[in-house]
Amino acid sequence: MKDYILSCCSTADLDEQHFDRRDIHYVCFNFEIDGESFPDDLGKSIPFKEFYDRMAKGAITKTSQVSVGSYLEYFEEFLKEGKDILHLTLSSGISGTLNSATIARDQLREKYPDRKIYVVDSLAASAGFGLIMDRLADFRDEGKTIDELYEWVIEHRLECQHWFFLSDLSYLVRGGRVSKVAGTIGNALNICPLLNVDYQGRLIVRYKKRGKKAVMKATVDKMAELAENGTDYNRECYISNSDCYDDARQLADMIEARFPNLKGKIRIYSIGTTIGSHTGPGTVALFFWGSQRID
Repeated sequence: MKDYILSCCSTADLDEQHFDRRDIHYVCFNFEIDGESFPDDLGKSIPFKEFYDRMAKGAITKTSQVSVGSYLEYFEEFLKEGKDILHLTLSSGISGTLNSATIARDQLREKYPDRKIYVVDSLAASAGFGLIMDRLADFRDEGKTIDELYEWVIEHRLECQHWFFLSDLSYLVRGGRVSKVAGTIGNALNICPLLNVDYQGRLIVRYKKRGKKAVMKATVDKMAELAENGTDYNRECYISNSDCYDDARQLADMIEARFPNLKGKIRIYSIGTTIGSHTGPGTVALFFWGSQRID
C-alpha cells in the first residue's frame, strides 16, 4: 500500500470512473446556477447536458473556489490515516484556490509535523490538468516516491499543451475577456477564437478564425507544430467539450488522420461545471504533451 495519495481538484474534468480506476482523489469546487448552489462533482448533482441547456437558455452561473475550511477537512482525512499528500490545484492564472490550499497545508503541517504535504500549482485546467494527474499516477504505479513525483511535476508541468476554441463569444463577453461590441461583431461574422493556456496558466486568445472548420484546422496545425515528435506523437491525447460532442469527435478524427499513432486512442471528456461556467456550451479543448510553454 502506498504511503501517499495523489489529489487534485474536480476541475481536472476526468470522469469519476477514471479517477477511481487511477486511484486519484479529488476535492470539489462549487458553482451556482440561477442562485442555487451545487458542488462541481463531475456531473452527479446536475448532469452536464442539463447544465449547458440551462446556460444556453440564459441561466446565470457563478463559481467559487475550494475554501480553506474545506481543504482542511479534506486533507486531514488522509493525514489521520498516516498518508502523505501530493495535491495539485487548478491553475493560479484562472483561480485563487492555490492560496486556500496553501493556507490549509501550512496549518496542518503544525498539527502533523511528520507528514509531507505538497501543494502544487498545476498551471493547467480541465482535462489538461487531468493529463498531468494521469502521468503522476503512472509514476506512482511504477514505484516512484512522493518526492520524485513532486520534483517531476515542477519541472514538466508546462509541457502539457492546452488549445481550445469556442463557437459562441457570448460567454467570453460575460466573463470580461471580450468586449460586448467585439463579441457581437465576432458572432455576426462567425469568428471562432483559438485560445491556449500560457506559461503563467492564464487563458490567452491567440488567433481568430472565421468558421469552425478553419479553427479546427488551426488547432490540429498547432498540435503538429508543438507535440512531442510532431506527427509521430504517440502519447496521451485528451479532448474535452461543453455539450458539443460532435465537434469534439470531428476534431479527434482530424487528429487521427494526421497523427497515425493516435488512431483509436484519443479520449473525449466533458468540460465540468466550473470551467464550463466561464466558457459556456460549444467549447472544445485539446490537450497533449509537447514543447514547454514559454509565453
